[in-house]
Amino acid sequence: MFSIPQGPVDERRRQRGDGRDAPIRNLYSKIQRAFYAEHAPDGVGLNDLVVLGPIPVLKLKLTPVGFGRKLAVELWQYPDGSRILELSTKCRPGEAVQVAAEASAHLGSIGIDLSSKQQTKTATALR
Repeated sequence: MFSIPQGPVDERRRQRGDGRDAPIRNLYSKIQRAFYAEHAPDGVGLNDLVVLGPIPVLKLKLTPVGFGRKLAVELWQYPDGSRILELSTKCRPGEAVQVAAEASAHLGSIGIDLSSKQQTKTATALR
């Protein structure tokens, strides 16, 4: 996520291991910097960005009893107190409809309400 800074340059820097400040651009790999250079708006450099967050994310991988497939579980906890729980599993493309139905049935059988409005994690983080 990127944001154009509102504060002075010193707020846009991170601490180095030796206690001195280092440019934000040092947080990114060479590949990430090249991607940014290709896609960023004109006039906004990496050192013009500010860090948003942190947003704590709890991650767990498990195989629920009675489901038989691995589930990846992520709980995103936002600063306003809201949360997003993401559950995902993997399957072959041809199995997607069947696996989605099985997953929905299993999650419903253990009391997880799947009728809530879905939200994207990134859009929620930016709001």
